[in-house]
Amino acid sequence: MDRLIARTDECYQLAEQHFRRRFPRPDIELDLRGQRAGVAYLDRNLLRFNGRMYRENQEHFLQHTVAHEVAHLIAHQLYGHRIRPHGREWQGLMTSLFGLPANRCHNYAVPSRRVTRYLYRCACPDPMPFTAQRHARVARGSRYLCRRCGSQLHFTGSRQQG
Repeated sequence: MDRLIARTDECYQLAEQHFRRRFPRPDIELDLRGQRAGVAYLDRNLLRFNGRMYRENQEHFLQHTVAHEVAHLIAHQLYGHRIRPHGREWQGLMTSLFGLPANRCHNYAVPSRRVTRYLYRCACPDPMPFTAQRHARVARGSRYLCRRCGSQLHFTGSRQQG
């Protein structure tokens, strides 16, 4: 975490020298999970980073991902709410200020998640797999009709792991 904080501060110092003004330092959390390497919460002045991706790609992560997220906060503080997240203001900070490519996405390895599908049936011969979210909606009372035969889909009691 110390290196993340130090790199964040380094990015802010570059911005402060360039723009000749102070920027409030963000809170930093290393609790992000999933496919995103980092997230900037603009109104909360908060940066969240993916701990697994940081550990597996430390040098690149510190150089690129930290600068990427800091650029979001600085762009917001300089230009306000109306700019696009990866628009020209953000791109300018990445290339001119940090001297890095303005890449929108990372290419770190992301392990695939095991996904559960809930099998539903209608009058058609093949079952229809539902996501966990759609299955939960059915449990709360939503009804779904088959687009092919028009009859209501009912949970079979079976699940698929994929």
